[in-house]
Amino acid sequence: MTYHPARDDWQTRAPDEVGLDAGAIAAAVEFHLAHESPWARDFITASGRYIGVADEPPAPGEVLGPVRERGGPNGLILRGGRIVAEWGDTRRADMTFSVAKSYLAVLAGLAVTRGLIKSIDEPVRGSALDDGFDSPQNRDITWRHLLTQSSEWQGTLWDKPDSIDHNRDLGKSELGGSPVKGTPRAMRPPGTLWEYNDVRVNRLSLALLHVFRRPLPEVLRESVMDPVGASREWAWQPYANAWVEIDGVRMASVPGGSHWGGGLWMSTRDHARFGLLVRRGGAWEGRRLLDEGWIRELRTPCALNPQYGLMWWLNTGRLLTPGAPESSYSARGAGSNVIWIDPEHDLVVVVRWIAKAARDELFGRIVAAVRD
Repeated sequence: MTYHPARDDWQTRAPDEVGLDAGAIAAAVEFHLAHESPWARDFITASGRYIGVADEPPAPGEVLGPVRERGGPNGLILRGGRIVAEWGDTRRADMTFSVAKSYLAVLAGLAVTRGLIKSIDEPVRGSALDDGFDSPQNRDITWRHLLTQSSEWQGTLWDKPDSIDHNRDLGKSELGGSPVKGTPRAMRPPGTLWEYNDVRVNRLSLALLHVFRRPLPEVLRESVMDPVGASREWAWQPYANAWVEIDGVRMASVPGGSHWGGGLWMSTRDHARFGLLVRRGGAWEGRRLLDEGWIRELRTPCALNPQYGLMWWLNTGRLLTPGAPESSYSARGAGSNVIWIDPEHDLVVVVRWIAKAARDELFGRIVAAVRD
């Protein structure tokens, strides 16, 4: 029988009880603890600036949302839904950075299931939102373009222009810093260029707020997190200026990361419940929370970047994690914060604050611990 953890009772198993080498799992945990993220605990860089804006020109009001210091390295490994390893403080609601993008993708799936979005291949402007998709550059942008980071949406949102993340190179730093980041370039038609761009992700979040006509944290809590038994400690923090009026009610539009502060603050244990739901195809204790077809859609490679699906990272060609199956996939945020899922071996792993260079080796070590 498929096991689902109760809200206040999560079963544990020794690694060797579920086909894992106990010594290898213990070594993997020690490897993480020996390779903590080099980020300062208070997120302030040597230059005295918040890590999220450290690669941008100084500007008034550059940090838009709240910030809290991070916790220490911690993590959790599930097999068959049961905890086989847990280390550090896994109950602390930490800033999550771009893992929030994968939550936005799940919310988009709920909007499709409920008929609020007819098709992710239809233009966003057809959903009667605001004028953000009326310009010649933006009018043909589809929901899929936004979800695959290929929209080329042009504009300013919450005082941040889309150009602030132009030419962002994720290979040079976890937040994409490079000498050319933010420099002007010619705009391309929607669907012809992949670019990791937080302004455009925040534009997706605002569009979803318009179609749900309810704050996204409320939708997530009611439809996903409460049903899977998550704690009440998590929060999705908005920017101070990210408020709109819908149906006469003032609502906050939440960001898809913590690039400029705010974002999804959640514990490792709660992320693990969310990851287990996705791993189980959207079903929980016989109840259908997410459409199974949408879970498959999340893992469909983007034509412009086969390592990216709908705001989930893929292991296409085993390029991201050579030591793991090609079928594995993950929600990733700077720091590094990761929800990693290996369906071939029924593994769900959440790790927080590991050095970026050690991240994928850790997952390879965990896969190597599988004995049956």
